[in-house]
Amino acid sequence: MAGIILAILVGMFVLALVTVVSIYNSLIQIRVSVKNAWSQIDVQLKRRHDLIPNLVNVAKGYMAHERQTLEAVIKARQQAIDASTLKDKQQAENFLSSTLRSLFAVSENYPNLKADQQMKQLQEELVSTENKIAFARQFYNDEAGRYNTAIQTVPNNIIASTFHFEAQEFFQIQDAAEKQAPEVKF
Repeated sequence: MAGIILAILVGMFVLALVTVVSIYNSLIQIRVSVKNAWSQIDVQLKRRHDLIPNLVNVAKGYMAHERQTLEAVIKARQQAIDASTLKDKQQAENFLSSTLRSLFAVSENYPNLKADQQMKQLQEELVSTENKIAFARQFYNDEAGRYNTAIQTVPNNIIASTFHFEAQEFFQIQDAAEKQAPEVKF
């Protein structure tokens, strides 16, 4: 009889251990997926950051007296590159988007700039990159939501709290003006 009870206890312990390990591993996989999704945003943001100096250089030749606008774009780009936390990156990227909209608005006053082939190509690449950023942000938020749900549901929440799994922030647009799509005309 004692052997049966011992076997049942050992079996229950092994089952509990397998369950904990399985849940822990699944939480790790989802967390890695969230980090990968954030990396995809970073890749697209770097692409945008790399395009901006070319865009500004092309615009400089036509917009010599719009120095303040061009400097604001360069400054916003540097702030976006230097940002380290998710919240700082969100704010910096939102500010960069705002300054780019200002650049595009000012460029409307320069017909030769609008007709410049290099400017058109850079604008098309920037629009493509902005779309990729939007998709990457959406994917990140989907993965962060899946992860946050996983660490808050029973029995995962017990394992998650034991091993200090932290909820992930969503990538959000801070400013109401940012929620409107920029109108870009070249």
